[in-house]
Amino acid sequence: MPTHEFITLHSFPTAILHIDCDAFFASVEQAIHPEYRGKPVVTGGERGIIAAASYEAKAKGIKRGVTLREALKIDPRLIILPTDYETCSLFSRRMFDIMRAHTSEIEEYSIDEGFADITGLRRVKRKTYEDIARGIQQDIELQLGITVSAGLSLSKGLAKLCSKFRKPAGFTAVPGRYIHILLERTRLEDIWGIGQASAALLHKNGMRTALDLARSEEWRIRRLLGKLGVEIWHELNGRSVYPVDPRHKDSYQSISKFKTFSPPTTDKQQVKAFLLRNLESACIKARRYSLAAQEVHITLRTQDFRHFSLGAHLNRASANPMELAKVVDPLLDKIFQPNQFRATGVVLTKLISDDCIQLALFSDPVRIEKFEQAARIIDLINAKYGKHTLHIASSLAADKQHTGQRGRLPERKTTLLKGETARQRLKYPMALIEV
Repeated sequence: MPTHEFITLHSFPTAILHIDCDAFFASVEQAIHPEYRGKPVVTGGERGIIAAASYEAKAKGIKRGVTLREALKIDPRLIILPTDYETCSLFSRRMFDIMRAHTSEIEEYSIDEGFADITGLRRVKRKTYEDIARGIQQDIELQLGITVSAGLSLSKGLAKLCSKFRKPAGFTAVPGRYIHILLERTRLEDIWGIGQASAALLHKNGMRTALDLARSEEWRIRRLLGKLGVEIWHELNGRSVYPVDPRHKDSYQSISKFKTFSPPTTDKQQVKAFLLRNLESACIKARRYSLAAQEVHITLRTQDFRHFSLGAHLNRASANPMELAKVVDPLLDKIFQPNQFRATGVVLTKLISDDCIQLALFSDPVRIEKFEQAARIIDLINAKYGKHTLHIASSLAADKQHTGQRGRLPERKTTLLKGETARQRLKYPMALIEV
């Protein structure tokens, strides 16, 4: 089939915009520290491994996952910072607020990327879809001081490909009549939803590019990749099957909390403290959504990236860390062994609504009610004075971990305004407050 006959859609039957922040965590640091702009900056100093790298650092070959020791050999002048999750989350919230000023159809896909459905806004705003999309991109850059890459096309899958096309600070719009040009230049591995295994399978069946996949018959894609593959096939052909969902997520199949700490430790009690802190955080989120877990799983990660995991089914669903801590102890005893551990994690699974919890045959209802009352009081106090103000005593050692390079904390946690405390601060990055 000739390339020019591939797509016969008119320009924008739907108009989906994808906004993707450029090197988000490093860019936020450069936005609030003008002296870092134009210089190689990385975050992850608290872990000893690079979590994010600015484009200046990437240009030198410094990438995410590289150890700080290796990165410093490449560039001894590298600026190494701890990851400031609090300030980055504030920038993220502000970015989505800016997008909502243009349209209410916004989906927060992750902390640094989201979708906007701007279909039908041409008549209202008397602008082209390209101009509306560029306006959103420019407002984010002007108001936050960070760059974002934007992609505009007929579906979420195509919009994501467009935003990757010219990074950083790029803008790519692909209307229906030019979809085949984009797909012809896209590897299978770069398609949203296609992993390495699926790409390898498609390669074995004679496909090399996204265009090859989109040109294939539906029955063939269904046979190779199933229902998900057919959905991706529709998206690549400009038929939007994944609508932009502006709803905040309020239901979960599982809740996980992981923590990487530095320096790594061989101390079992220290590892237990981190696990219990993971457990408390997971339970806080479960109770926020009125959920309870029927299974608990724990994970330990070693310094050489090996994983040890084990789970247990509960006699009674719960989201109370004081109850679940009794499950974590025997699980830890079974999988712990002398080693250098650098991360722990807890996953609550098989979640049900907390009003569907049934007591086990030999449960003590009075004791259970006392646990629930204590949990409610802890939630109230922590909501007022900060997360983990009240916590399980055995998790106390988790507060003594190193939280930055040589114990360095993110600046927002060390520079406080009048009336602020270490746990209660204004919901603004320090650099954006006028005093």
